[in-house]
Amino acid sequence: MNVNHPPRRRVMGVLLAWVTTALPLLSCEANGEAARRAAAVPHAVTVEERTRYPWLSATAKVRSLEETFAPPEGYTRVTLDAGSFGAWLRGLPLRPDGTPVRDFAGGTVLAATDARLAAVGELDVGSANLQQCADSILRLHAEWRWASGHPDRIAYRFTSGHVASWPRYAAGDRARVSGSKVTWVPGSAAADDSRRAFRNYLDLLFTYAGTLSIQAEGARPTRAQLGPGDFFVLGGSPGHTVLVLDVAANAKGERVALMGQGFTPAQDFHVLAGRDGPWFSLEGDAVATPFWVPFPMTSLRRLPSP
Repeated sequence: MNVNHPPRRRVMGVLLAWVTTALPLLSCEANGEAARRAAAVPHAVTVEERTRYPWLSATAKVRSLEETFAPPEGYTRVTLDAGSFGAWLRGLPLRPDGTPVRDFAGGTVLAATDARLAAVGELDVGSANLQQCADSILRLHAEWRWASGHPDRIAYRFTSGHVASWPRYAAGDRARVSGSKVTWVPGSAAADDSRRAFRNYLDLLFTYAGTLSIQAEGARPTRAQLGPGDFFVLGGSPGHTVLVLDVAANAKGERVALMGQGFTPAQDFHVLAGRDGPWFSLEGDAVATPFWVPFPMTSLRRLPSP
């Protein structure tokens, strides 16, 4: 198997065009959701936010995921361990309400008024068609490890199964790819552990990783263990994956989740909205999102914690 996946990107592009026109628009105005989102006034990025989310521009105006989306009536956010990936995602910076989803070339993919769109993340997508669905999850997980003081743990697999390690990349080693064979060549470049080098490492990862690799790499939590930071994935060419951004529960133990995704062509990471708003039920055998076939509970995965 070739570790690159340009055919997946082309087919997914055709699929996105189809679903954008074929799927019925879903209402996200239920239960006053639009009013709650509007109440989260964007603010200037704080020093603490730039430490937790180091890609942020000092001039950005943001609102956090947690302050933007209150749980549905009767639900409370589940308790999370401080410093966990899920807790970090709750503070994920979002762009102001009314922001469209744009692709890597600046074109509009989803209008700000699209009923399937709840919010757009303040996360750069790069200038190439690379940071798509699985790549966005790998990006966020790697950024969390970086901001949490664990850059030594940043390592993920290519579709071929070969490990791409940030410490090795930072030391100057580079991957030589030939078909499905990957050879790391020591000393190919000068040692560099800067943010710029880190962003280049991520682009390398995005080029050779995808839904198949993230599906194989993730552990399989049970339904009861499902929490923020887990993801649903159907690997393939094409395939797709969505990230669980937050979870809330009611007194009966019923749970709902906020879901986010990247897509193809490479585009802004965004929070999804369904027929009843941005919170999706976790009570069935599958989770249906507006851009893909339902994700069965058996497709749930979790990346390792530091």
